[in-house]
Amino acid sequence: MATDPSAAVQDYLKAIHSLGGADRVVPPADIATGLGVKAPSVTGMFKRLAEAGLIDYTPGQGAQLTPTGIVEARRVIRRHRLIELFLTKVLGLDWSEVDAEAESLEHAISPRLEQAIAAHLGEPVEDPHGHPIPSPTGELVTRYLRRLCDFPAGAAVAIREAQDDHPERLRRWRDLGLTPGTTVRIVSYHPLDDLYELDVGGRVVRLGREGVAGLFGESAETT
Repeated sequence: MATDPSAAVQDYLKAIHSLGGADRVVPPADIATGLGVKAPSVTGMFKRLAEAGLIDYTPGQGAQLTPTGIVEARRVIRRHRLIELFLTKVLGLDWSEVDAEAESLEHAISPRLEQAIAAHLGEPVEDPHGHPIPSPTGELVTRYLRRLCDFPAGAAVAIREAQDDHPERLRRWRDLGLTPGTTVRIVSYHPLDDLYELDVGGRVVRLGREGVAGLFGESAETT
């Protein structure tokens, strides 16, 4: 595109991408839920994005990003995740605070400032929550992670990513040491109490399903 898309367009592209829209058709209802908007708004924006060549849109089914749409979506994602890392590494903000700040700043920084931030940080590959940062040319690492709650008792799990839209839960994970790069062992799961026991560095912590929801990892034996 000749100029940067508007903030609203960028938000839609990022939302479609986050729901798998680079590889599949995303239903309008999923976008409406993710962005907290009404269905007619989604339909109107889908038509606008299709006219701009950013998505392939089929009424009644949904939207999938075009190659151009993928590039634009990953530009926004890259800026967002670089800003999150800058805010934590350079300005010292807690990882529970930076998602909301990055949501605003991602629309404001110029390509030159984005490049300067990336250079200052050493062209990083992950944000504070473990999410991969797209490269300057739009490549994005594909990972095949599982939810922590899907691993069986006894499994050693290397945590790779933490969902970043729940500040209170992020603070709790930080306090417990449940951060990307940490290896934990699932000691047991008690279905009647919906309670997980996790060994985190020799300390057993107990969390319900909501307490582990949003943590993703891979078997430590394969890392």
